[in-house]
Amino acid sequence: MEYFCKNQAEVEAFAGILAARAQAGDLFALSGDLGAGKSTFARAFIRSALVDPAAEVPSPTFTLVQSYKAGVYDIHHADLYRLEGPDDVYDLGLDEERDEAVLLVEWPDRMPASWWHHALEIKLEREGAVTEAGEEARRLMLTGNSERWNILLEGLPL
Repeated sequence: MEYFCKNQAEVEAFAGILAARAQAGDLFALSGDLGAGKSTFARAFIRSALVDPAAEVPSPTFTLVQSYKAGVYDIHHADLYRLEGPDDVYDLGLDEERDEAVLLVEWPDRMPASWWHHALEIKLEREGAVTEAGEEARRLMLTGNSERWNILLEGLPL
């Protein structure tokens, strides 16, 4: 499935829709080049889940994981860019949290292969078209193997 966003506000709105539909055990694998909007998507998702548009949501680039209590589920936002491979992910303790929380994983190519079976990959790509306000469009490509994702995405304006 693909979702075209004309600007950052549309990316954030889409992230908010997914946050409202998410449940513990969901794993969102955010992929794309540097500057594609992975962190922007994750921040919007987290702020929506926290019901606080002004919440401070720092990048987990250096801490590797940031965690949040979001009412009906916890969120673990991980940036795996600095990890060397999938074995390093186990040191973060996320494996024990996968069924109890929502995981937002940036640079998912470094996560264990077995995690992909339950992941919804959201690949963000810059479209190159720039609006008068200087914002660049994004294309979000959603791929997942689990029946859970059909339920989550059902009825979305894709």
